Amino acid sequence: MTPREKFIMALEGKQPPGRVPHFELVFYLTMEAFGRVHPNHRVFSQWNQMSRRERDLQMRDRADLFIAIARRYGHSAIFFYPCGAWGGGKPDGEPMLTPELIREMSGMEYFLMMHGDATYSVPGGNRMMQFVTDIAEHSQRLKDEAARKVDLALQRAERYRKHGVLDGFALCSDYCFNDNPFLSPAMFDEFVTPFLARLTAGYREMGFYVIKHTDGNIMPILDSLVSTRPHALHSLDPQGGVDIAEVKRLVGKKVCLIGNVNCGLLDTGTDEEVIASVRYALKHGMPGGGYIFSTSNCIYTGMALERYELMLDVWRREGNYD
Repeated sequence: MTPREKFIMALEGKQPPGRVPHFELVFYLTMEAFGRVHPNHRVFSQWNQMSRRERDLQMRDRADLFIAIARRYGHSAIFFYPCGAWGGGKPDGEPMLTPELIREMSGMEYFLMMHGDATYSVPGGNRMMQFVTDIAEHSQRLKDEAARKVDLALQRAERYRKHGVLDGFALCSDYCFNDNPFLSPAMFDEFVTPFLARLTAGYREMGFYVIKHTDGNIMPILDSLVSTRPHALHSLDPQGGVDIAEVKRLVGKKVCLIGNVNCGLLDTGTDEEVIASVRYALKHGMPGGGYIFSTSNCIYTGMALERYELMLDVWRREGNYD
């Protein structure tokens, strides 16, 4: 079976043969691992001045790097994010063309997804007070805007469906701090849940898989998240008090689980603590299938590459189904 096929089996709640699938939402250590600048760290402010050949070379290089990460570190999926997704310019056409290049260069080896959330996330500090004010004074306007954002996301997804390249979407709006969600469960069910449900249903109807990502303590809204019917929940954050054993017990038969290796320990813990965190995630995530191995966030800038490689060493030895 291909990594993509095994990834899909896990998303569908099944137990794939061999090693449990693995992927990371983002792997930022490309300079250390490959001597190449990570795509998110490149600035494309001069995109419109580039010749067509320069643009093609940029996109092909990005596609090649996404594939190189997956092959070296055993990822079953590639989370593609367009140039400028987190700043730097937004090249026209590139969101369609780079995934197409990934498929051209790797075939159907990997599950291919991109960001597709349209729901409210934790507001930035410069927007928090305005958001709170709007909830109190303009609640219907917030709901109307939420509905409009879902409409636009589904229109975009329809274009990708016709293009026939993507397998699914990762919905990357964060809802939670380490202690609690940014909205109470009741308010979450008013301003987020129905719109997340409609977004997920729309993606499913088009044949896409849906992975819902959020950091932090999701436990007060776990049932609400599962009720919207994503195929998987990522990243089951232990720094937010999320215990994969408890989540597996509560909803493991309803949704695939992704994650739970403690990023904080990868960064500042001992080797023994990292190994223990990896083993805990595997021990409680793997039984019965419906699990994809991952950190509780991503492989972020500043983390020691050796710690990620240590995590993978344990996965290769102990993350295998009989």
